[in-house]
Amino acid sequence: MNNLPVPEILFMSDIVREGDPILRKRTEPVSLPPSSEDRRWMELMLDYLKNSQNEERAAEYGLRAGVGLSANQIGLNKRMCAVYIQSGEETVVCELYNPKIISHSAAMIYLEAGEGCLSVDRYVPGYVPRYARIKVKAADAQGIEQIYTFKGYTAIVVQHELDHLDGMMFYDRIAKDNPYALPQNVFIEPALQPPG
Repeated sequence: MNNLPVPEILFMSDIVREGDPILRKRTEPVSLPPSSEDRRWMELMLDYLKNSQNEERAAEYGLRAGVGLSANQIGLNKRMCAVYIQSGEETVVCELYNPKIISHSAAMIYLEAGEGCLSVDRYVPGYVPRYARIKVKAADAQGIEQIYTFKGYTAIVVQHELDHLDGMMFYDRIAKDNPYALPQNVFIEPALQPPG
C-alpha cells in the first residue's frame, strides 16, 4: 500500500472512505528525515486542503472542504498528517511527521456543530470531546523533532488527524447512548470555530 504512484494532484476519488481497513490500522512511523517521496505526498495533502478551501478550485475539481488530512486517508500506511486552516488574516500550516501528544490540558472543548471528515460521506450527529490545549512532539519537513502547542479549534483538528493515525474515527468518541452527552467532572465548553 505504500508504493502507490505519486499523482500530480489529489481529488476526492483519492480519499479513502470509511469501511476501508486502512482507516482502522495504527500507521507505521515514517523514517527521518522524510524521504523525497514522503515530502511529495505531504505537499499533495497540503495542496488538497488549500484547493478545497478555495471556492473556485473546489468547484472546478469537485472537492469537499477540509482542514486536515492524514496519510492513511489517501491509502498510505504512514504516520504523517497535514493541517491547513485559514482564518481571517491568520493561516496555520503544519506538516507533522510521527506526531505524538506528549501533554494536554484537563479542560476540554467540542464543536457545537459536531465534526466531519473527508472519509465520511454522511452527517454524524453528536459532540466529540477534545482537549482544549495539546503539546505535540513531531518531526518537521527536515526531520528535526519539534514541540508544537495547539489550542482551540486547531487543537481539535490536530487531535482528529492523530486519531486517524491511530486507527480511530471521530465518531468513536461520541457517546453511544446519547450523542450530545458531554464528559462529567471536567470543564468543557464549545470551541470557537474560525469564520470561513
